[in-house]
Amino acid sequence: MSDFVARAIAARREMRKVFAETPLQKNEHLSQIYAADIFLKREDLSPVRSYKIRGAFNAMRKHLDAFPAQKRFVCASAGNHAQGVAFVCRHFDVHGVIYMPITTPEQKVNKTKIFGGGNIEIRLVGDYFEDTLKAAQEYCITEKAVFLAPFDDLDVIEGQATVAVELMEQSNEPIDLVILPVGGGGLSAGVVTYLKALSPNTEFRFVEPTGAKSLAAALAAKNPVTLEKVDSFVDGAAVARIGDLTFDVLSGVDPNTVFAAPEDRICMTITELLNVEGIVLEPAGAMSIDVLKDLTLEIKGKRIVCITSGGNFDFERLPEVKERALKYAGRKKYFILRFPQRPGALKEFLSILGPDDDITRFEYLKKSARNFGTVLIGIETRDPAEFPIICARMLDAGMRFQDITDDDGLTQFLI
Repeated sequence: MSDFVARAIAARREMRKVFAETPLQKNEHLSQIYAADIFLKREDLSPVRSYKIRGAFNAMRKHLDAFPAQKRFVCASAGNHAQGVAFVCRHFDVHGVIYMPITTPEQKVNKTKIFGGGNIEIRLVGDYFEDTLKAAQEYCITEKAVFLAPFDDLDVIEGQATVAVELMEQSNEPIDLVILPVGGGGLSAGVVTYLKALSPNTEFRFVEPTGAKSLAAALAAKNPVTLEKVDSFVDGAAVARIGDLTFDVLSGVDPNTVFAAPEDRICMTITELLNVEGIVLEPAGAMSIDVLKDLTLEIKGKRIVCITSGGNFDFERLPEVKERALKYAGRKKYFILRFPQRPGALKEFLSILGPDDDITRFEYLKKSARNFGTVLIGIETRDPAEFPIICARMLDAGMRFQDITDDDGLTQFLI
């Protein structure tokens, strides 16, 4: 047994004194869709609704074992890592200083306060995470506090590996494939190291957000690189640079096993799981399930584990998630339409729509023309095949229009 395996097993044993293992559940809905045995490792059901509690717990536990007099810990995070650190600060009765960007939603700030209670203080610093991180690290130097990294730390990686320890204990049959969401790489590095030692026949697939492919970029460059631009929608995995230590573990990964999940398609997966299964997942937590769509042929008949890494979903985002899901599915479009300024014109336009079509937005953008006005119109339909018919009818009626659905600049400004 390797030292890493032994340490991960010891970490899991200590964690049981604090919180229960997360369940491994077979999902019949997904299993039927993909003709495979699909299991979900429900990290979204941990006490802080993400796996981040594991790494934070293990890193703090080991530091306190070595330096019991140390009572001040610091982290920089706008989400799951902050909540994990807050929880373990309260458990170990130490003081935590949690730096969060000023732009952090109030819901996340309040949730972190609840987990940490009187053992933590939250400092809102900086509009961007880089400024927040710099402030946290400067505080550590001046106050001689311990910085708890979110992923690029050996003790954190070891803590995240406890997901794999539980997985091996819970699965009564060999696992063919584990699907891992990737942000900074801590979870992937821990799980891969553990399972390669104890389950060498298990394969892995990795999934990143399309707007934050830090692992793919590092594999191409053969070392970690900083992405010039990151889409922050999948906030739990929107990392501009994979960790140095985590990449040491993942540097041998076949680039063909690393997939990118489009942000809008992730929204479809979130809404499907919520509506069909009643499972609430954040965007990063849904990635491992979303990528099943790209693996349909190779997973058929196999035993698959998707790690649902987090369920800290802010329901204020639900309208945006639904909107993006409908657009990706082709069921919703936005048009700028040159509309006649005369009685009966709207009634004529409505006759163009079918019985399953619905107007979700109708707004005059310009009324200065004498005979025509410019209208922003949103149309939702049950079947994407309806839109070519609608467009053909508008052309036949002599209506001039522009489809702006995929024009991010215009839609962000107008919608």
